[in-house]
Amino acid sequence: MVAISEYTGGQLGNIVTLILVPLVGVYLVQKFRSWYRLRHFQGPLLATLSRLWLIRLVTGSEMHTVFYDVNQKYGSIARIGPNDLLTSDPALIKRMSAARSPYRRSEYYIGLRFDPARDNIVSTRDENKHNELRSKMAAGYSGKENEKLEETIDRNIQALIDLIRRKYLSTDKENKPFDFGRKAQYFTLDIISDVAYREPFGFMETDSDLYDYTKIVESVFVAAAMVTIFPWINWFLNLSIMKAVLPSDEDLLGIGKIQGITKKVVAQRFGPNKKVERDMLGSFVAHGLNQEDANSEIVIQITAGSDTTATTIRTTLLHLIMHPRIVAKLRAEFSNANISSPIKDSEARNLPYLQAVIKEGLRIFPPIPGLLSKEVPPEGDTINGKFIPGGTKIGWGVFGVCRDKGIWGEDSDLFRPERWLEASAEKFKEMDSTLDLVFGYGRYQCLGKNLAFMELNKIFVELLRRFDFNVVNPLNPVRSVCHGIFFQSEMWLTAFEREQEFKLPSFNFAS
Repeated sequence: MVAISEYTGGQLGNIVTLILVPLVGVYLVQKFRSWYRLRHFQGPLLATLSRLWLIRLVTGSEMHTVFYDVNQKYGSIARIGPNDLLTSDPALIKRMSAARSPYRRSEYYIGLRFDPARDNIVSTRDENKHNELRSKMAAGYSGKENEKLEETIDRNIQALIDLIRRKYLSTDKENKPFDFGRKAQYFTLDIISDVAYREPFGFMETDSDLYDYTKIVESVFVAAAMVTIFPWINWFLNLSIMKAVLPSDEDLLGIGKIQGITKKVVAQRFGPNKKVERDMLGSFVAHGLNQEDANSEIVIQITAGSDTTATTIRTTLLHLIMHPRIVAKLRAEFSNANISSPIKDSEARNLPYLQAVIKEGLRIFPPIPGLLSKEVPPEGDTINGKFIPGGTKIGWGVFGVCRDKGIWGEDSDLFRPERWLEASAEKFKEMDSTLDLVFGYGRYQCLGKNLAFMELNKIFVELLRRFDFNVVNPLNPVRSVCHGIFFQSEMWLTAFEREQEFKLPSFNFAS
């Protein structure tokens, strides 16, 4: 019996060895081939061999600074995965997104679906579908067919001002700190829903995280971001068994609740008794967007558009508070200019120092640091004398782009709006063209760019006219984590009513 057992065990060991050795061999050969095809690009060692490096980055909180450090250490094109490169080269970014570029969106974009079974304008990799959606939505985003767009933005700015005055105005005798990180999010959520379909959610009115929206989005976003690293997860999410754990328009909280509200509003714009409005959704419908696409596009607009604009408002205001010299120059510009209250977008565009501040705010802290990878065409491409095989994914390191000393100067790490005013015409054009990449480029440029600038053109003017802000904790002014977009809170400020240098007329929305 012992001899038989020894014989059987020996045979079993031999069989296992015969199976495992070839498998290990195949695995090692594949790993070597994967490494070899991009061997001429340097990067963190773990990143060149495994996607574990990217997983650690997505689940961490400092993606933007890590990407910046990688490009600083390994060059303007660095390796961050077995099949992934990262670039901070503006010319290459423009090359990939140009109108007739053979580059296409990579599988990264599958992770930007809110519905695993349905694409939106941000996630679709089908160029024809993408172009079709843009053609139907461009007029709505531009504001040309959005009646009283500017007045809608003004109304929501006034709601934010009223909220601060009603609940959080500090005096010499009493401090009333408030989390501006949250208030900025409430503001952008209300404004985007009001612009989209004339029904602000009511975050500012209630001064609360309605439906636990921000809380739930922040808690699940890391898991959602994993799909950008492993697109096959999306297939798993489409299985029937997973439907119960995904957001549903019947949910009482979170993204599902927003989807439910949006679905009801969209339904009113279709059918025999459809409601016709000259708002953003109305423009989409007038240009042929169907009901299902309208549901998807309004949800992505609300979720993506509110987060990015809120980030720019927070970080720019924080830099302003930390630089009282810049605030004084801004206020002097407001006082010396013949501007309305609320300021008109056309007036704001003619205030050079304000425009410099807004541009510098976007540059010093670009709001979307995710990879947004494009795929090299099948025939490959040669960049700076180095061949990149077809199918390679190239993401962009936006913080590296916006701190390139060759473009911005040796003080590129500093918030200094004057750089925009000192630049020659040629240098300004280079800087402005590079900054424009924050909103994407070419056929992928953000449709919401004009809307975002209109908000930025107004919000700093109206807040700084009325309030003096202080940071409660200068050593730790804000909690900021990055998983491809930023989640920022605990930006505790105090606001004091200013002694006005000039009398401001009341906001008037009667028109």
